[in-house]
Amino acid sequence: MPTDYYEILGVSRDASADEIKKAYRRLARQLHPDVNPDPETQERFKEVSKAYEVLLDPKKREMYDLGGDPFGQNGGAGGFGQSFSFSDIMDAFFSSGGGPGAGRGPRSRVQRGQDALVRLELDLNLAVFGGTQDLEIDTAVVCGTCSGAGLPDGVDFQTCPTCQGQGEIQQVQRSFLGQVMTTRPCHQCRGFGTINPSPCVECAGEGRVRSRRTITIKVPAGVDSGTRIQLRGQGEVGPGGGPAGDLYVEVIVVKHPVFTREGQDLHCTVTLPMTAAALGTVIELETLDGTEQIEVEPGAQHGQAITLPARGVPRLRGSGRGDLVVHLEVQTPTKLDPRQEELLQELANLRDEERAPGAVAGAGGQSNLFSRLRGAFK
Repeated sequence: MPTDYYEILGVSRDASADEIKKAYRRLARQLHPDVNPDPETQERFKEVSKAYEVLLDPKKREMYDLGGDPFGQNGGAGGFGQSFSFSDIMDAFFSSGGGPGAGRGPRSRVQRGQDALVRLELDLNLAVFGGTQDLEIDTAVVCGTCSGAGLPDGVDFQTCPTCQGQGEIQQVQRSFLGQVMTTRPCHQCRGFGTINPSPCVECAGEGRVRSRRTITIKVPAGVDSGTRIQLRGQGEVGPGGGPAGDLYVEVIVVKHPVFTREGQDLHCTVTLPMTAAALGTVIELETLDGTEQIEVEPGAQHGQAITLPARGVPRLRGSGRGDLVVHLEVQTPTKLDPRQEELLQELANLRDEERAPGAVAGAGGQSNLFSRLRGAFK
């Protein structure tokens, strides 16, 4: 009895090419030797591959339907692997099957655009408290002349004469395994299956053009250098006017003249005269939250830190804020007029510090009169 290829694939005699591909993928997933090494299953897989080759090729299918030998011009059927397409095997195991774009065939001219990355400089105040910032970007947008179609109104794409709309060209080569079918994108239509007879003069048939535009970015409170803000659908418009990719905005916080940031804390340095550090004082400090009155206790030391709670940076993915740490820098006078020197000498006499005996200091440095005076103010 002649072999019924339609029955082997489980399709009707008027089945379309897509139905034949789906049936083959379904059976190949079950019968491929890598999945099922049973000898009987391998024989079944050979029959399925042969049936797929015959029914998918219009000329071989027509010859088979007329009762002829579809392999007559190729020397008859062979052993395992003869005339099956490796790309179909890959499709059978890795394609989703049946959905748009599954398997082979012409590719769509409409594609998703690429994501884009831009950098945005922010001042520290905006990075801490958040807000909005305008950003000018240069990206691909939908062509206003053809609305993304790539060709003028009233003009349609033409079927490619080389691949007959398939978007690909199949070649059969003989090897020690038998006949191996390879598939390549059509060089004339670049795999689209159609040709643009009259490309849009504005976008040259791409369906998109480059344009500069301004967008407003919402900056969350607490961002830092390196933080990326994702804006969905604000990236590059795809070929054929396809959906836009995403835009990623990388934040760069500009150096502040007063404050530095360490994590969620802010730091600054305040310079005090030696006398103010010894006697105590009140400092007015302009912070990001406004003017703060900072009380310096008598006897403050060089390098001492005063912490203002919750005056730092908000936590980007949490609650609360860091602290503001004020570092004191005590200045020792370098030039004294006679009266100042007299008063300082009197203070040294009162504290029995007329002489600097040249005592060796610790690892921090040398001892001198003024450093001893600073220590005496404790």
